[in-house]
Amino acid sequence: MVNTALKEISRGCAEIIDIESIEKNVKRFFEEGRRYTVKAGFDPTAPDLHLGHTVLLQKLSVFQKYGADVQFLIGDFTAKIGDPTGKSVTRKLLTEEQIKENAASYHEQVFKILNHEHTQTVFNSEWIEPLGAAGMLELTTLYNVARMLERDDFDKRYKSGTSISISEFLYPLLQGYDSVHLKSDIEIGGTDQKFNLLMGRHLQRAYNVGKEQAVLMMPILEGLDGVQKMSKSLNNYIGVTDSANDMFAKVLSISDELMWRYYELLSDKTLEEIKTLEQRVASGEVHPKRAKEMLALEITARFHDHEAAEMAKAEFDRVHSNNDLPTDMPSFEREGPIWVAKALHECNLEASTTQARRDIKQGAVKIDQIKVQDEQLQLDAGEYVLQVGKRKFAVLKVK
Repeated sequence: MVNTALKEISRGCAEIIDIESIEKNVKRFFEEGRRYTVKAGFDPTAPDLHLGHTVLLQKLSVFQKYGADVQFLIGDFTAKIGDPTGKSVTRKLLTEEQIKENAASYHEQVFKILNHEHTQTVFNSEWIEPLGAAGMLELTTLYNVARMLERDDFDKRYKSGTSISISEFLYPLLQGYDSVHLKSDIEIGGTDQKFNLLMGRHLQRAYNVGKEQAVLMMPILEGLDGVQKMSKSLNNYIGVTDSANDMFAKVLSISDELMWRYYELLSDKTLEEIKTLEQRVASGEVHPKRAKEMLALEITARFHDHEAAEMAKAEFDRVHSNNDLPTDMPSFEREGPIWVAKALHECNLEASTTQARRDIKQGAVKIDQIKVQDEQLQLDAGEYVLQVGKRKFAVLKVK
């Protein structure tokens, strides 16, 4: 049983530091019933999560299955600084109100995956604010500037003469101090968080906590394009709060190759079940689209329910198999005449008029189910069904 647990815990991981400690905790749970703690921190810098964020939540859920109590840490204090990881400039500070709203949204979303009974939600302002000036000064003596500048993003900014605020140096120290206060046995995060995660081990040792947390790092999930990391700014994301129809359709839009990556990092199926399915697809016994539908149904049901997932599949089949129109489309009104590229942008179907023109040239735009060929087309008074690709629709009433 311990070997099975370790196989599922290690599944999809990019790197594990001190696997022996993880094995010891899992074994102790099976033999003595003693639970252990796994920490993951999330700064509430945006109101909603996407599937890229849930890679960590899925791993936390696996740990819970094998004896862990999750310390779901909301970094309401550290969010005021902003994690400098991967940033080429100092981040803007969030207001107290923004942080509270985002934290409440996170809290609601994560329990679509995590088990309430074995999750402790904590806010790091509870122990960082009482540190005061003296405690903060003591913390800064435990790490030196030279080692801080070894961090890749700081090193690049320092060499290019780009500003680095002192508060950004504090961020990894404060994240590490979270592990000191919580006495975490294990901390998990993305591969981009390695510096911060190791800080937790360093500070637990410096503060004589009596343990050094094991560290487990997960890869960054690629977005719908299969190339760049999933990101709202790149518009290649699947949001946890997306409608069931959108979520189902977006999962189906990924490539056959990327599908297996999503299965490994996001599915509740065991490694053996996924391997069997992959073999059946390779042999031709199961069509890749069917395997992708199974994944889309699983993910949609997780964030909605099974009925909503089945309805989303039926709607997708109706629209795409029968070439029908969706039953529910957003509606817009504009004064006419209006340039087609502008109409597509203002109906939220395109990120810009430039992208709209590009898609028209590529034959991806339809009006009333007829492909648009003229990128300078002007739409006069009337009602139109605008479509981009297979998934984006809107009704436009031109007055």
